[in-house]
Amino acid sequence: MSAGRRPRRVSLYDAAELAPVIEDMTQRAAGLLTPGARLVVAGIVRRGVPLADRIVALLKRRFGIRVERRIDLDIKRYADDLTLLYPETRLAEDPAHAGLDLSGASVLVVDDVVYRGHSLLRAVQYLAQKNADEIRTLALVDRGAAKLPVRVDVSGVRLDVAPGDVIECRVPPYEAEWGIHLVRGGGG
Repeated sequence: MSAGRRPRRVSLYDAAELAPVIEDMTQRAAGLLTPGARLVVAGIVRRGVPLADRIVALLKRRFGIRVERRIDLDIKRYADDLTLLYPETRLAEDPAHAGLDLSGASVLVVDDVVYRGHSLLRAVQYLAQKNADEIRTLALVDRGAAKLPVRVDVSGVRLDVAPGDVIECRVPPYEAEWGIHLVRGGGG
């Protein structure tokens, strides 16, 4: 993209198109969970948190699956435009999680986009240190570009896009409605 040109935004999914995608993700996640296990759902801050809340509501309403606990994981490496913020992936531990023991629990980690895998790997490492018996991962979008030994168990969509492009998940309350946009030439 030449200097001075503005990135171009393209809507890939609107709220109506995403609803069945999220329902399908929830159904596939429910099928992976160990029956009868304590279930903890962890949302990765920012947009993974409201997505996790939506998944929890669907697990309960559609499948009668009770979530024992919902936690948030504040993990940072990149800004929303993929500009590198920190050379290492930072997890700010919530003081309420210091004594968290996940022994006997199945944990479902929820994020909006998995790009290189840094945030997801950091979340899995942290939860493994808390003795989780099982850790499953769910992402609305898997960019298929992970460079680390981490995989997404359930993804809503896989979007193979150019490295300089950005996938924006539009998630209330951060945006007015659900959606997925491609920003061409939006990478940092």
